[in-house]
This record gives sequence, C-alpha cells and structure tokens, in this order.
Amino acid sequence: MRFTLTAVAAGALLAACTTITEPQAPETEIEEAVDATTEVAVEPADTAATDADPYLWLEEVEGEAALAWVNTQNNRSLAAIKDISVYDDNYAMALDLATSNDRIPYGSVRDGMVYNFWQDETNVRGLWRRTTLESYKTDNPDWETVLDFDKLSADEDKNWVFKGSNCFKPQGADKTLCFVSLSDGGKDAVINREFDLDAKAFVDGGFVTDEAKQGLAWIDHDTVLVGTDWGGDGSTLTESGYPSSVRLWKRGEALADAAELYAGQATDVGVWPWSSELDDGTMIYGAVEADTFFTSTYWLLSDGEPLAFPIPQKSSLGSDYKGWQFITLQEDWTVGTDSFKTGDLVAFNLQQFLDTKDLPPVELVFRANDRQAVNGVSVSKSAALLSINDNVAGKILRLEHDDTAGWTTTDVSLPGTGQAGIAFADEDEETVFINYEGFLSPDSLLTFDAANNTTAALKSLPSKFDADGLVVHQKEATSKDGTKIPYFVVHREGITLDGSTPTLLYGYGGFEVSMRPSYSGGVGRMWLERGGAYVLANIRGGGEFGPSWHQAGLKGNRQRIYDDFIAVGEDLIEIGLTKPEHLGIMGGSNGGLLMGVMITQRPDLWNAVVIQVPLLDMLRYHKLLAGASWVDEYGNPDIPEERAFLETISPYQNFDAAADYPVPFFVTSTKDDRVHPGHARKMAKLFEDANKPFLYYENIDGGHSAAANQKERAKRTALEFSYLYDRLFPQDVASEDAGE
Repeated sequence: MRFTLTAVAAGALLAACTTITEPQAPETEIEEAVDATTEVAVEPADTAATDADPYLWLEEVEGEAALAWVNTQNNRSLAAIKDISVYDDNYAMALDLATSNDRIPYGSVRDGMVYNFWQDETNVRGLWRRTTLESYKTDNPDWETVLDFDKLSADEDKNWVFKGSNCFKPQGADKTLCFVSLSDGGKDAVINREFDLDAKAFVDGGFVTDEAKQGLAWIDHDTVLVGTDWGGDGSTLTESGYPSSVRLWKRGEALADAAELYAGQATDVGVWPWSSELDDGTMIYGAVEADTFFTSTYWLLSDGEPLAFPIPQKSSLGSDYKGWQFITLQEDWTVGTDSFKTGDLVAFNLQQFLDTKDLPPVELVFRANDRQAVNGVSVSKSAALLSINDNVAGKILRLEHDDTAGWTTTDVSLPGTGQAGIAFADEDEETVFINYEGFLSPDSLLTFDAANNTTAALKSLPSKFDADGLVVHQKEATSKDGTKIPYFVVHREGITLDGSTPTLLYGYGGFEVSMRPSYSGGVGRMWLERGGAYVLANIRGGGEFGPSWHQAGLKGNRQRIYDDFIAVGEDLIEIGLTKPEHLGIMGGSNGGLLMGVMITQRPDLWNAVVIQVPLLDMLRYHKLLAGASWVDEYGNPDIPEERAFLETISPYQNFDAAADYPVPFFVTSTKDDRVHPGHARKMAKLFEDANKPFLYYENIDGGHSAAANQKERAKRTALEFSYLYDRLFPQDVASEDAGE
C-alpha cells in the first residue's frame, strides 16, 4: 500500500524558512499535491486593538501606501548594503553557487526513469526533466525536458513557480497522469492542472482547479478527491484559511458539482484528502481532519460511512510494509495491556483492520532513547528503512519483522557522522536513494542495496569552499532551568579564544523541526573562509530528541526555548569564542519570531540580527493568513491566560523606543501567504518612528522562502551575509578586504 496524504498539515502550515544557512531538502519530484490556497483576507482587529495599533495599514499586503513604504525601505536598504565592501563578491559567489550545474540532480524514480526539477542561470523558473536510470548513473545524464516553466510562463504571460507534481499510474494502466501545481509568484496558493506524463503535455479538457491552498488525491484516472476553497471567496475555508471539506470530483463535471464526502468544522486547522493503492490494486481513500496543528483524525471514506482509524490523535499514519501499517506516536498510548510511549514507532496489520474495522494487535517497532528521535519510515519493494536522529546526527536503520523475534533493526552504513535521510524510496521501485552531508562534507547521493544491506556512492559534490583547517565540535550549554542544550560550532582549528571571532548563531526552536548538520557552500565561502565561526543551536521546541523535546516549549512554556538560545549565546562568550560585538544571530519563520524575541529580551548579547519572514505581532498573529492554525504551538491571544503570556514575549508589543538595540535586518516577501509580511513591516516601522537604524528588504515575489528562483535566492543571501560581515567583523579586517 502506498499511503498518500496530500497537503499534510505540518508541511503546509509553518515549515522552517529555507535559507542558505540551512540548505533546502533535495529537489525531488513531489509525489503528492502541494498544499496551497487563495490568500485569506485579513480579519479586522477589534476596535480597541485598532486604536492601539497605528500600523494596521501595513497589513494591506498590496495596499498603495504599504507598498510605497516597502519600496522606500527597499531602496534605502539595498543601497546601504550594496555599498558594503564585500557585497559584489558575495553576490558573485552566491549566484555561482545557486546557478552552478555542479549540483546533485536529486530525483525520483518512476518506471525506470529518474525525474528531476532543475533551475540554473538559463532556466530561471526551472525544467521538469527526466532520464533513464542507467543514464542517471553516469556523470553526464542525457536529460529529456518534460515541462519548461520559463517557456510556459512566457507563453501564458504568467509568473509561474513550480510547486510540485502528484502523479498516479494505477496497476494495469498504460499511462501516468499527474497534477502539476503552479503558484503565482511563489505563494502557497496554487492551481492544479492535469498533465499526461507520457505525452509530456497538459491534458486537453482535463482537470483544472482554481487558485487555492488545496489538496488532491487520485482514486482512478477519472476520479479525484479534492479539498479546496469551494466558494472561491474563503467562505468554505477554516479559520486558518485551509480546506474544510473533501469532495469527490469526476471527470467531465464542474468542480462545484463534486459530491461532498466529509466536512469538518470551521475551527479545524483543515481537512485534506488521502488515497492508497493496496498490493492487489484496490484503492482505499479518505480524509485527514486536523482538529489542531498537532492532533488529527484519519477518516476512511471508501467503505461508505466515515470510519476513524482507531489511533491517538497525536500520531502520524505512515507507509506500510508487508501488510504492517506504521504509526509514529506523539503521545503515550495504552492498547489493552500494552503501553507505548511518546516517540515510539508502532505498527498493526492493515488488512485485518480493513476487514474487521477494529484495531488489531499493535506491536512496538522501535523505541528511541532520550537522545534519539524517529524521523520517518520509507518503503521500497524490498526494504523498510527508518530514519532517526541519534544525538542530532542522522542515522538509517533497516527494519525487519519476524513472527517469533518481532521487529529488529540493522544499521545501514553511512560515510560519517552528519545528516542522513531517504532522498527517494517507493514501494513499486527497487531503487533507494540516500542523501548524506555534514558541515564540512559536501552532499553525496548513495544507493542502497537491499540484498546486501550496503550503500554505495552514486553522485557527490566537490567541495564548495576550502575546509582545510576547519573543525566541528558538538558542545552543550546549560539553560536557565538546568537543561543541557547541545549546539554545533564550526571554526578554524587553533583559533585564539580571546572573544575576537565573528560568530553567526542560527536557531529555529519550534514545530518539532530538527536542526541538523548540513553542508552550505554559502556559509563556507562567505563566512567560514573569511575567518568567521558558524553555530547551530539545538534548542527545545525542535524535534532533535523527539516529541518531548518539542512539547517542552509549547505555549506558556515557550520562554524555555528563548532561555535555551540565550544560554548558547552566553556559552559562546564564556568559552572565549566571541563577544557581543562580534556575535550575530539568524532565523526564519518561527525562527524569525525567535530573532524578534532575542532582540527585545537580550539586545546586549548580539550586534547583528537577521530576521527572516518572521512572526512578530503575537497578539494578532492568529488573525493573519494561516496564523489561526498555530495556536497549539504559541497559545491563543483570545484566551486571557494565554494572552497574558504572549504579552510577555511578543516582540512587537515589547519594543522599547528608549532601548539600545543592535541594527536589525528584516527580510520578508510580499507573496508570502503563510506568514504575513505585515509582521516584519510593522516591527520595522517601530524602529523607523523611534529613529533607530534598521535595514529592510521585501522581495515582491518568493512566497515563504522569500525567493522564487535561484537569482533571487543569491541576492537575498548576498544581502544577509554582507550585512553580517559589516556588523561583526573587526573594522580593520573589513578595511583590509575593501582594499584587496
């Protein structure tokens, strides 16, 4: 069975901001529909809030006055940063890295062909392309273009950004049909258009959806499950701006006439469709109702009356292997006399459940220790592979089941201690690709041999920067409550610990997202080669050590996350690596909130703060775009006791016009329809009206990544690292560089 959940809430709602310091996941073909919707109208604040906030006009995303202010700030800030001595070099390096053909073309395998999405200096919007598996294994694969998005955009006079594909070939079928997701400028909102993969063409008169945050799941080539904005005006969406119902759409009928199968509540985060093809070709399907960001009910709808999977709401339904359905638990679960713990991977017999509609016996597959976390299970034709964090580093285990011994694990060999993950696996394919990288180890693509349980290097990148003399250490800081907080630090070997090293500290701390060792040519060339140190903090709120590490910082406990980050910063100073005048911090999305809290709570500790696509107004975030979906993470400002805590941390409300702040750099995007650009705009406006220096860059396109193509990513990265260099490197060094 292939379990395809479209638009799963966690990925849809608030992922870590993609920056060059935390490289993007491999650019594989997306085998599920991309979650996206029409931009949700901003809900007006109540009268008191409106009276208290003079900057609500900046929440008008494309309002004339708001964009005029944005353009003024962009022009001022771009001129200032481009005048920094290293900017031209940084932009040239960033553009070279972003558009170089010397990248691994990560891909997915389908019927002996490897599919890849590729962007470079020529193909700015990108190519969806394919080659044979045999050709892919060579140094110079013979690529065939499937769809040219630059040409498509030019032909249709549209600002298309490719957001993925959802392809389906039922057993016995002679062709593969896909939904191609296209975004206007990089928003989460997309349209989906039916595409014949074999003919390499859109289907004439085929399925086409309107723009919305939406999910689709194939049942057969003439029938699709859809969750979308049914009215086109937001009236059928949840308060979070996501679909509230799933309908059955048949070929030839209008989307508006699709029959409703399941409807959730307006207070749900969202309702999305899923479908699965069993080993015998039978299709089962249903809906996932995300009651909150962290709780979901999986509904089986293909047997008529809705039937809920009898699993905890805080759990994730995954793939199955040899008839065993995998579940990852985010809460304790007692089944009869068996007790399972938060973070456990468990399984039950799927066919038995479908036959009886009762929960079969549940078995423990894997239990992480207190320094491990389950990332997920990937299934190929011949193997089930478990990806875990092991003291933050990546590890791959092979899973096997025996009727007598139960579940056993075997280590899969990896090149070293770094980040490892399954880049591609599919139950219909023997091929498995594994990605491996580390701070000083360039990306490599490994193949997995199930027969021998071995890996072999298929492709690897040459070094993007000079790592000679660089070292990586994993250290611990002690947080305010005594908890040990791990962090990685990369720097030149043998540096003098006199506090003089320019240091960049990166953090996220939310939504169970793990920050793991990764290779970044940008960090290496623009920071480490110049003598800077790079630090990655594994603070609570993330998923480095499983659900408990995340849950320790929810809602009113969130100050722990901020105390953790402060502890890492203070530890860097105490060990003599750096001083506040040489210490800068960076984070995006939820990490942008972290940056906002850091600049308001401890302005004395940093001299540079890069605040990317941030949440900052935490008393109003739930009224902006997808914000209502995050109340389980942050707390609900409409509940007095939760609002009281949010008032203590919200950067926007805690800005002090009399305080001495470091000069911040705000980075956001007009097209971000996940985290509203009004957060960054309003906070920057506070700095402006208090006559405090700040820098601001809002990319008109780009979505939540604040960049829609490689050139935009290069520009944003060059701006950020030039600002950091100017703020953190000693001026005599900066002067020497300027004279080179």
